[in-house]
Amino acid sequence: MSDGASSFDTLKADLRHRMDTAVEVLRKDFAGLRTGRASTSLLDSVMVEAYGQAMPLAQVATVSVPEPRMISVQVWDRGMAKAVDKAIRDAGLGLNPASDGQLIRVPIPPLNEERRTELTKVAGKYAEQTRVAVRNVRRDGMDQLKKMEKDSAISQDEHKKFGAEVQALTDETIRRLDEALAHKEQEIMQV
Repeated sequence: MSDGASSFDTLKADLRHRMDTAVEVLRKDFAGLRTGRASTSLLDSVMVEAYGQAMPLAQVATVSVPEPRMISVQVWDRGMAKAVDKAIRDAGLGLNPASDGQLIRVPIPPLNEERRTELTKVAGKYAEQTRVAVRNVRRDGMDQLKKMEKDSAISQDEHKKFGAEVQALTDETIRRLDEALAHKEQEIMQV
């Protein structure tokens, strides 16, 4: 194996890692979109004012899903129950928690058609942002190949061959991204 090929293998592994990371971020963003079904990930973004600082909800309570349309939040410190209730209300998720001492029940209301359409548009925006990120990773990879050829680390033929591999990796990542978007849109639109 030539030195250029091993350099490319390192570059390709880096590009793959960066593209996979972009897809994982998209999946996390999708998890935060409310679909009418309860999911603990729905509350992942909720920050609670606790002990003089903003903390993730998971650091002050146990979040579970006892029923398909209900999230249960068991607050560890009774004094934090009001702060947790307020944080869930103020998170912009359209949720209305009901507090019962240290236990907070968060019913998930059904989505109306207008809200479903709005959520599919948001999912589309998330997917487009991720496509742009993947294309930026591709561009970085192509720029590095140009530099490697300019520095005589790889030949012109290797540059073409490796460029095609970077494009194939990009196409595969975009396909996975599109599949995730299609799955999320289907999940949102289900009644």
